[in-house]
This record gives sequence, C-alpha cells and structure tokens, in this order.
Amino acid sequence: MALFSSKKKEKEEKSLPIPVSDVYEWATMELADKIAPSAIEITPRSMHIGDKIVRTFFVISYPRYLTDNWLTPIINLDKVFDISLYINPIETAELLKHFQKKIAEVGSQIITREQKGLVRDPMLDTAYQDLDELRNNLTQAQEKMFDVGFYITIYGDTENAMFRAESEIRSLLESKMIYIKPTLFQEEDGFKTVAPLGTDHLGITQKLNSEPISSMFPFVSFDLTSDKGILYGVNRHNSSLVIFDRFSLENYNSIIFAKSGAGKSYATKLEIIRTLMFDTEVIVIDPEREYEYLAEAVGGRYFNISLSSDHHINPFDLPIPREDEAPADVLRGNIISLVGLFRIMLGGLTAEEDSIIDRAITETYALKDISADSDFSTIEPPLLSDFEMVLQGMEGSESLLQRLTKYTHGSWAEFINQPTKVDINKKFIVFSVRDMEDDLKPAAMYIVTHFIWNAVRKELRKRLLVVDEAWWMMKSEDTASFLYSIAKRGRKYYLGLCTITQDVGDFMKSPYGVPIVTNSSIQLLLKQSPSTIDVLQKTFTLTDEEKYLLLESGVGEGIFFAGLKHVAIKIISSYTEDQIITSDPSQVISIKKAREEFRQQHM
Repeated sequence: MALFSSKKKEKEEKSLPIPVSDVYEWATMELADKIAPSAIEITPRSMHIGDKIVRTFFVISYPRYLTDNWLTPIINLDKVFDISLYINPIETAELLKHFQKKIAEVGSQIITREQKGLVRDPMLDTAYQDLDELRNNLTQAQEKMFDVGFYITIYGDTENAMFRAESEIRSLLESKMIYIKPTLFQEEDGFKTVAPLGTDHLGITQKLNSEPISSMFPFVSFDLTSDKGILYGVNRHNSSLVIFDRFSLENYNSIIFAKSGAGKSYATKLEIIRTLMFDTEVIVIDPEREYEYLAEAVGGRYFNISLSSDHHINPFDLPIPREDEAPADVLRGNIISLVGLFRIMLGGLTAEEDSIIDRAITETYALKDISADSDFSTIEPPLLSDFEMVLQGMEGSESLLQRLTKYTHGSWAEFINQPTKVDINKKFIVFSVRDMEDDLKPAAMYIVTHFIWNAVRKELRKRLLVVDEAWWMMKSEDTASFLYSIAKRGRKYYLGLCTITQDVGDFMKSPYGVPIVTNSSIQLLLKQSPSTIDVLQKTFTLTDEEKYLLLESGVGEGIFFAGLKHVAIKIISSYTEDQIITSDPSQVISIKKAREEFRQQHM
C-alpha cells in the first residue's frame, strides 16, 4: 500500500503544471538568448557587437547660425546609424543671472580695450550683441534655453566601411561648421546613450536657444514639392505632397514597376486625369481594356484593335516631314521600321531575307510613284497586298511568301491589309489590343506605336504616351529597340513616354531594359514580389530598408524617384477620381449597376 501511494504521489508531482513564475523566467531567458549578440568586445575607440563594429560620436561645437534642415543630408544618407537628441530645458530666471554676469564681463573687456586705444575686436562686439539680444528675448519670453546633447552611433561590417561612413558624416557636418568627436574610452556609455532607453550617460551638452533647436527636427526626408506639376501622392515619411512636373526634367519619360494588383494602372490613370488638366495630350496602348471607361468619362476616343475590328492601321503610311526633316530621311526611316515589323510578323529573317524585304519595300513604294521627291501629304500609300505582289516577282522569296500569306489571304488578313481608319484628333486616345491574338500582340503594339510616333512627329505638342504591360514589347528585340528609340528621341518632339510592366524579369532581360530605365527621369516602384526584388535592388541601387519597404508596401504604396531624389510615396485620389479609374472588380460591378439604374430612371 505504501509502495502504491509512493508511485501515485510521484505520478501526481509529474503531472503538476510548471509554476507561472518559473515559466516567465524560462521564457525571459530564451528571449534574451535570441536578442543578445554572440559576443561583445569594448575597445577604447569602438565596440564589436557580434559581427558589427559600432562607434559613437558627440557634437562639440555649433556655428553661430544653424540653417533650416541642416540635418537632412545626414538623415537621408545610405548608411546604417542611430541618432539620439537630448533636450533639457533650463530655468530662465537662473540663466538670466549668469547672462548678466557674462554680458558685464564682455562689456568690460570692450571698454578696457577702448581705454588702452586698441583696435576694436569684432569677435567681442558680435558676442556682446548676441548675448544682449538673447537676454532681451529671454526676458520677454520669446526664447527659452536648453541643454542639448547630440549623439550619433555608426555601424559597419569592416574597419574600412566604418572609416568611409565616419568620413562622409564628418565632412557633411563640418561643411556646416558642426564638429564631432568620438567617445574615446566611453564607447559603452556612448552606445547606451544612443540606445532607445532615454538615458544620457555621457552628459555632453551645449546650450542652445529655441530657434536653432527647431532646425534640428530629425524627422525629415527629401521633399518633391514644386511650384508646378501634378499631385502624384503623399510622402509617407513626412506627409508632404509629392507634386512634380515631368516636363521640367532632362527627359520626360517615366517607368512603373509593380506586381499584379499593386496599383500601377490605378496610379497611371490618376496621373492621366491630372495631366489632361494641364493641356497635355495623352495616348495609351492598353493591353487589358482597362482605360475604356476613362476614355468615355473624359470625352476621348477608344480604338479596339483586333482581327474583327473596324479600326485599321496601314503600316505603309508615311508621315509628313517636318521643316527640319528631309523627305529622304523620313522614307528611309519608315523602310527600316517596316523591316523590323516584318521580322516580328514572319518569325525572324535571315540576312538574305532581310535584304530581300528591304528591297521589296522600296519597290513597293516605287510602285505607287513614291520617292524622296514626292509630296507625302497627297500620296496614296501602298498596302500589304501590294508588297506581296512585288515580293512574288523576286527570286528567293518563296519562304517569305508562304509566311506572309496568312496576313494577306488568311484569317489575319483583315487586321493589317487595310487602309488606315483611325482618327486621333482628341486630347485622350486609347488603343486597346486585348482582343488581339497573343501571337499578333507584339506586331500590333509595334504597328500602333509606330503610327503614334508618326503622328507625334507631324506636329509639335505636349504629349504623354503610356505603354501598359510593356513586357509584351520587350519580348521581341525589334519592338524593344523601337520603344527605346522613342525613349531617346521623344524629348525632341515634346513627348513623354510612360512604360509600365509587372513582369520585371522579362523586361530587364532585354538588352534594352536597363537603357529604357536609365532614360526615364521618373521611376515609380510599387509593391514587389520576392522573386523580382533582387533584380530591382541591383538596378535601382536600393538599400535593404528600401527593399523590404517594397516587399511590405500596401496597394498604391512604394518609392517615387524623380531625378536624383526619391521618397516613399502613397498614391491618393479623390472620391470622384476613384470612381472613374478604379479597376477593382467589385467596385466596377457596383458602378456599372448604379449607372444602369440611373439610365433606367431617366429614360
């Protein structure tokens, strides 16, 4: 019986829950083990925390005047560092007693020098004036005095990295006559002071009044607010407005990278609405039929380019030469573009076939009596069937004719073998290629883009060309090359190119991907997927913090680059704008339902 009782007691003890205090102590130890570095070494000049080198500095001297936002270049450095600012008020009554004594001392020195017949000391005169002015402001409660401690802790992986970061920060501060010193033999106290514990272990302060302290406001970032332009969004760091004019930069191009559903089309449509208000014509190549309602809402034109559409574009059309252009150059440029088009349509060309196509195009124009001396405004351009007829009489063209047949007599004949039936005499034009066969989309986008380019060259106006889902054009070297040529030459014709894509991988694999990015003065990066973020980080030289910001951003959030500046941005819109541009299926259904009910009520 005793044995049984003993076993029972042992079993009960094992089943008893662990005391709460023990659980808390055990959990705390585990958490500390996770947070704590593997080792800490404290040397006279720095601390080694794990694999990081840490060094702390304090400000020892300020200039007579501190300019506004003097801390901004430091805050926006692409370095890892912490800043702590300790501001402790000083009793004005006690301070005034010291001021009286100090003013008396300086005044006495000035009088003594005058009595001795010495030349006046400008430093003493300035000090007396500053002290007297500050005393008056303190007496009238216009200013207050504070003890201010300013500390910076820099982190680095190597001594060289630490030296470069220290030199950069020191030079930026010294350019503003602000001098710092390292916390020699006090590195531990310096690290604790900068840590978010709110305790100043160093106590190295300078006395400053309210005005210079206000210039130390640390929560600053680059602003992109200008006197003119459109509202792109709100700066997520300081809630300032991001207002910018793309036509004020060295080129007018922009590029938008974002994953599906991140809000890239929404941001673009918002820019279009606001751009139209500033007498700018906008042309869109729309692969998903997302801009149809917007075109209807603003009184634009919408062209559906498909095999069964009534809207046709003849690629053999010739633009009217401008005053500074020679007709021969225009004709030659159009022939080169047509060779690129046939390379896309026919699935590539050998060197021999390339030569045959080039010669056939020239003879096709000659068939219609079109030469460099012709008046391009009165000519009747040839059609694809005319080109086929010329090609039939050329040796070595059998393979080309077989591949061309489907565009002249097959199911795709209606698409391309027709005179142009498109009028773009409106401020907002949309070309939709959603209903075009996938195999024909690159060729269709090439033809549409070439038609737009000819229209742009015809007359100089402020225009914006939007190419949505541009990765379709990057699939072919000819379409990518043509897009790049527009990016390079658009400024001459007052044209801005907005390139949008969600398939960053395909876009950047093209040899023209990076050049298009570098020729875009405005770049908008919205939420990204982990599979593409490393490519973007390398292309845009993003910090790790910016990389994670793009991974964790919500819809309509990201980073906005304009020239040399960039800010974290949130796209915002008014209620009316949102109703016009939204692509959210649930909202679209609700809006369509409301519009239908309104129509029925007013029939």
